[in-house]
Amino acid sequence: APLVATHSNAHALTPLTRNLTDRQLDVIRDTDGMVGLNFGNIFLRPDGRYQTITDWEPVLAHLDYLIAKLGEDRVGFGSDFDGTAVPAGIGDAAGMPDMMAALRAHGYNDALLRKLGHENWFALLERTWGG
Repeated sequence: APLVATHSNAHALTPLTRNLTDRQLDVIRDTDGMVGLNFGNIFLRPDGRYQTITDWEPVLAHLDYLIAKLGEDRVGFGSDFDGTAVPAGIGDAAGMPDMMAALRAHGYNDALLRKLGHENWFALLERTWGG
C-alpha cells in the first residue's frame, strides 16, 4: 500500500526528526505514496526555530525539493493549521490564495496547483481504496 506522510517536510532542508530523510522519501515514492507539506514554521525554517517566517522562500524550497524527489503527483498541502504557528503570509486557511499567488509567481502553473491542492489527495485515496 502507498506510504503517506500527511504533515512532513524535507530533512535535507530542515534537519528535524519529524521531517523526512531522502531514504524515507525514496520509499514513499517507490510505494506510490504521498507527502503533505507541513506549514509549521519550525518544520520549514532551515534552523528549525519557532520564529515566524516572513517570506515564501522556505515554503518554496521545501515544495521544490519534495517535487524533485517524489514527482509532482506525490506531493500535496498538509497544512497543520490547528497544530503549530505558520508563516505570516499564510496565517490560516484564508491566506491560501496568497500562497497560491506566490507559487504562481515562482513558476507553478494552475495544473500543478490543482494537484497540490486536492487532485493528488484524491488520486491517493483512489490508489489506496481502489476505484
